[in-house]
Amino acid sequence: MSDNILLHICCGPCSLYCIDDLKQNTSLEVTGYYANPNIHPYEELMRRRGSTISACKAKNIPLIAEDFYNIQQWKAWESSRAERCRMCYTVRAEMTAKKAAELGFEYYTSTLFVSPYQQHDLMKEIFEETGKKYGIKFLYRDFRKGFREGQQQARELGIYRQKYCGCIKSLYGE
Repeated sequence: MSDNILLHICCGPCSLYCIDDLKQNTSLEVTGYYANPNIHPYEELMRRRGSTISACKAKNIPLIAEDFYNIQQWKAWESSRAERCRMCYTVRAEMTAKKAAELGFEYYTSTLFVSPYQQHDLMKEIFEETGKKYGIKFLYRDFRKGFREGQQQARELGIYRQKYCGCIKSLYGE
């Protein structure tokens, strides 16, 4: 499947601008990949899955969606916020790179890079390392300039927009 990219999608609103950017600025065929075992509670995981399905339909791209949920792993996490974010990025980079390798994709990236609230340098490092591990090229795109545009598109499409990053600790303000 050369000339294709597996786009990890954290939620529908974050995917909208990223999909547009990849379609307009690369020759890659985009496939979405929803894999976010960090989202809590389960109902929120499913709401974000639904928003991702809606976004991919609106942008006319295929979607592979995982329903993996492991709340015990996240409840037990007692380290600092920085370490928790590192683990969260790593889990999703690993899932996406592994899936991309299994399915024969040449590239992978993530909608996490659209958020002005995420740690881009750390994410970039993790995604690059994970890509090397699985033999998948990581395509870094700083999508942040389109964050507001994606949010506006989500409003116009009536797609659910969440109020927190997703993990149990962020839900309770930790």
